[in-house]
Amino acid sequence: MRARDKAAVSALRATLAALDNAEAVPVGEAELRGSALEHSPAGVGITEAARRELSEQSVVDVVRAEAAERLEVAAQLTAPAHADRVARLRAEAAVLLRFLDGPGTARSARPSG
Repeated sequence: MRARDKAAVSALRATLAALDNAEAVPVGEAELRGSALEHSPAGVGITEAARRELSEQSVVDVVRAEAAERLEVAAQLTAPAHADRVARLRAEAAVLLRFLDGPGTARSARPSG
């Protein structure tokens, strides 16, 4: 992506982070406390955590939520001093919605009827 398209880069980075968070498996309280250092496992990849695989609909829901959040914040910023931020938030939301509604997306690839 070109550096000049800052709205797209920002929106996509934040949405990828939101998708990563959605894939995270909840950790139990006992796992958060841990155990004694001498009882902890060691080795390559031992710190890798299992991840959930999101369904296509879950991914669409996360992307839609990210777009909606940007539009909601933009609607709340009414002061003229925030005009640049409002424009950026709306541009970011438009980028995300284009991914959902554009050609080759899950919505347009589904057969009608």
